[in-house]
Amino acid sequence: MIHEVLKEAVDQKVSDIFIVAGRPVSFYKNGVIHKEGENRLTPDEADECVKEIYKMAGRELTLLDNEGDDDFSLSVAGLSRFRVSAYKQRGTVSAVLRVISFSLPDPVEFGIPDYIVGLGDQPNGMVLVTGPAGSGKSSTLACIIDHINKNRESHIITLEDPIEYLHRHNQSIVSQREVGVDTLSYVTGLRSALRQCPHVILLGEMRDFETISVAMTAAETGHLLLSTLHTMGAANTINRIIDVFPANQQRQITVQLSSVLDAVVSQQLLPTVDGGVVPAFEIMTMTPAIRNMIRDGKVHQIDGVIYSSPDETMISMDESIGNLLSKGIISHETAQRFAVHPERLRKQG
Repeated sequence: MIHEVLKEAVDQKVSDIFIVAGRPVSFYKNGVIHKEGENRLTPDEADECVKEIYKMAGRELTLLDNEGDDDFSLSVAGLSRFRVSAYKQRGTVSAVLRVISFSLPDPVEFGIPDYIVGLGDQPNGMVLVTGPAGSGKSSTLACIIDHINKNRESHIITLEDPIEYLHRHNQSIVSQREVGVDTLSYVTGLRSALRQCPHVILLGEMRDFETISVAMTAAETGHLLLSTLHTMGAANTINRIIDVFPANQQRQITVQLSSVLDAVVSQQLLPTVDGGVVPAFEIMTMTPAIRNMIRDGKVHQIDGVIYSSPDETMISMDESIGNLLSKGIISHETAQRFAVHPERLRKQG
């Protein structure tokens, strides 16, 4: 049964598959959840589907049974790859699968500006791609890594949980490591990576104090570090990093961050008027003024700098949304719903 479900999802180009007892198998596409039929899955049927997924992945159910959660990747030959999150809810077993193409994303097709892809040309420092879950952060990072792989002779190390896009060696050597399979944790893999002659390190997510601390050191010691955070906006991202640290270390981290951070890209996916989705981006690149604002604890002033900058390397989320609105790609209602300051867009449409 599950193979047919996966094939149908790929054919329909959905982004996520829901297997939850008490509801029909459901697909998530362009911001809407669709039921596939009317037959609700019984707890036994949901359990059987999840077991079939584990069998296809050659994975034991031990972690799910013991801890109630398990994340892993699944490849189905001739079909696609899937990021699986299995979990228990109300005493039953459920799963959500993210559909990931075998092929790498095309930045033009995904609407990712050349400037963002070109952030991979920097020799060192830290580049962060932020936004809510499902906003396309992994696709943006995959495009940046692919650009580096095609244009630079580097050793790229990725630490992911789980691996999503597969990169073949091109101009660069690409070592892709999956947390829980190839390395114990982000921190363990990151510390080891520093001894493996890396030029570029992709860290799937900066989750906690220890991971962020080691990531900052990696960026400070001459490597290009790419990572993600579930934040929206450059100022919120910077504050989130600083707030992770104890109060007595925040001054030191603020100075360190002001020197290693190179860019913050925040993104979200907006529904289009023709039923698709399109990304909107806020881009903040470091200038001497912004470095001073971070160092002096004036992070709240950064939004104003981004809004007033005429440079294409600096664009606010609302300006990006306004551009999509003026081109007729999104509706005025959508622009209002996703804008940071909706009142600035009320005269546009």
